[in-house]
Amino acid sequence: MAEETSRPETESGPPEESGTPELIIIPVRNMVLFPGVVLPLMIGRDQTVRAVRAAVQDQLPVGLLLQHDEQIEHPKPNELYSVGTLAQIVRDWETPDGHHHAICQGERRFRVLEFTQLEPFLKARVELVSPPEDAGGEATTRKIEAQFVALKQRAHEVLEMAPGAPEEMAQAVRAVEAPAMLADMVSTFVDVAPSDKQELLEIFDLEQRLDRLNHMLGQWAEVLELSHKIRQETKGTIDRAQREYFLREQLRAIQRELGEVDDKAEELADLSEGIEALELPEEADREARKQLRRLERTSEQAAEYSMLRTWLELFTELPWNVQTEDQLDLDRAQVILDEDHFGLEKVKRRILECLAVRKLNPAGQGPILCLVGPPGVGKTSLGRSVARALGRHFTRISLGGVHDEGEVRGHRRTYIGAMPGRILENLRKVGSRNPVFMLDEMDKLGTGGLHGDPASAMLEVLDPAQNNSFTDNYLGVPFDLSAVLFIATANVLDTVPRALRDRLEVIHIPGYTEEEKLEIARRYLVKRQLDACGLTRARCKVVTSALREIVRHYTREAGVRNLEREIGALCRHAATLFARRRRKPLVLDAARVEKILGPRRFENDSVRRTARPGVATGLAWTPVGGEILFIEATRMVGRGELVLTGQLGDVMKESARAAISLVKSRAEVLGLDPGLFEGSDLHLHIPAGAVPKDGPSAGVAMFTALVSLLTGRRVKGNVAMTGEISLRGLVLPVGGVKEKVLAARAAGVKTVLLPARNRGDLAEIPERARQSLRFVWLEGVEDALEAALCRRARSR
Repeated sequence: MAEETSRPETESGPPEESGTPELIIIPVRNMVLFPGVVLPLMIGRDQTVRAVRAAVQDQLPVGLLLQHDEQIEHPKPNELYSVGTLAQIVRDWETPDGHHHAICQGERRFRVLEFTQLEPFLKARVELVSPPEDAGGEATTRKIEAQFVALKQRAHEVLEMAPGAPEEMAQAVRAVEAPAMLADMVSTFVDVAPSDKQELLEIFDLEQRLDRLNHMLGQWAEVLELSHKIRQETKGTIDRAQREYFLREQLRAIQRELGEVDDKAEELADLSEGIEALELPEEADREARKQLRRLERTSEQAAEYSMLRTWLELFTELPWNVQTEDQLDLDRAQVILDEDHFGLEKVKRRILECLAVRKLNPAGQGPILCLVGPPGVGKTSLGRSVARALGRHFTRISLGGVHDEGEVRGHRRTYIGAMPGRILENLRKVGSRNPVFMLDEMDKLGTGGLHGDPASAMLEVLDPAQNNSFTDNYLGVPFDLSAVLFIATANVLDTVPRALRDRLEVIHIPGYTEEEKLEIARRYLVKRQLDACGLTRARCKVVTSALREIVRHYTREAGVRNLEREIGALCRHAATLFARRRRKPLVLDAARVEKILGPRRFENDSVRRTARPGVATGLAWTPVGGEILFIEATRMVGRGELVLTGQLGDVMKESARAAISLVKSRAEVLGLDPGLFEGSDLHLHIPAGAVPKDGPSAGVAMFTALVSLLTGRRVKGNVAMTGEISLRGLVLPVGGVKEKVLAARAAGVKTVLLPARNRGDLAEIPERARQSLRFVWLEGVEDALEAALCRRARSR
């Protein structure tokens, strides 16, 4: 370090120009080291550890600088104070848990002139201030001597009143004879903020520093005296239950003396400001102010205080007048819908019509859309796309399993643990009064019980004539839901309560064709699964043949949820290979699918199953899409009874009885001996007996299977059929035609027999599916037998 020259001078004079040495700078937080004081320093930052090690290795002093913001992990030069303390590192060590510690002894004050190094630790060129020892020869002024005596006396009084003050500290204060040394010692233990201690460090004039310290100790002494007075007044009356109350009162008394606002007053002020900032309806404003006045009169220890405060916090956080501005650009909405979803043209068109009406009539109450379809067809993601197209926030709740009316309408706040309903809670979280609000699984909503009827509570939410004044039991005042765009979803419509169905406009979303599934997989699913596994298309490519193999032989569903799972299995297999240091790009084709996913799960076995008489291929609708049913019939010696197996519902059992009655009534026309039925039992069985099956659309298939059995003519293997029959032999229309046709096509069927009165449903079937199938329209059961049964074998 450069040689320093100094002239005799007390600290009351200006800082001495004593050269400009360069110091290693250590930023500290919550601590100010004064000259002549020894303090421990805990080191946690890597930069500080490097600085301390460098100083110890070269036996150099360091400069400690307080940082402005203690939260900053790596402070820059402009985030440090410019005045600090030159210190010697007396000792440093590292604990077994990896923490570093050092003991530092303050020597002199300094002022930073400029920083000369930032990495690997800070260095700065500084100006040192002369220590008081170098000021010998000049007599201390009388004022400084008087301040010194007053400070020593006041410090002694404070240490006696301060709880937990060590006796050694009082002895050290009594032993100090130098004013500057006493000032630095008292500055160390005085209970003030680090910024106030930094202010003392920056006062070079000793007279001003002693004056400031006397003032600080005076304030601290007043606080300690008041605290002592409160303890004396409450002594003898405190027990365990009153301890918390005493501490609060003590803090409140101290804050009053210091002119600070207590917590309750601050909370009340915040709540009052929050209510003032809201543009509330008259009834809501009146109720909020009434509850705020009650809160002001309620003690913090009362149980009602917490309830009122929680209610007011909810009230002020609700988006009473916060909403987003709609972006009603139909072209942009069309682009977003096409980007997010492939196909579903009818659904997209209806959504665009809804947006167009909203654009032309913003104040109008449009219908509430209900998207009905099997799982995995994109109902929820359609809601997200609508929100993105409108520029609104999106939120959703699942109504599946909700049996408590309070989950929709909330609980009265007088109950213990009361909460608002999920409608208002989601609006509070989303922070907008006009989000796109998706109500998932409407068909699984409870319809009454011990805790009320949630379906009836949803009526007020969804009815445009009522939801502008929706009243949550917890809130207790009307809240306007008319700006919310509700979209409901369901798998089936039958279980949606009838009253709710009247308020919904149903849009059916059928299953996807094979081509649509392949396109969805190429556009969305493969990329999503590759990203999830940390792969790129350049490293792993899933070709179309692999996707087609999965669609045909590993999934039988209307949506694409299982398809995405199987694609994810392929991608995880590829990720495992690359994690084991594979370098060549991987191509996943149809041949690799069976090696990765195992044997095929679904085969097109219609021909094999119908190779013998008595088996017909039917088509059925299920909540998860269409599927094929193999209806088997057999005859045995008996008493003319009908046996039904396969866990059939009541409707399907009635269709089976109608089929056997129709066969008996037409025995002569079919060339059958009427006496054949008297000594024989007929058994109708539909495999997969563990799966419940119901519905009238299997009537044609049951009739055909029975005729095939009794006439010995087998049913063609590539034919599937659906339709309800009457006792007069008419084929009646059925529902779910599109789902059934798509299931038949996926199973390899080439000819589909449909009721003639379902001819209009053909328009819903995609063009490519229509072209790959042959349709036979049935007026009566004779048409079904003609198209489905093989000709009799010629007798030799």
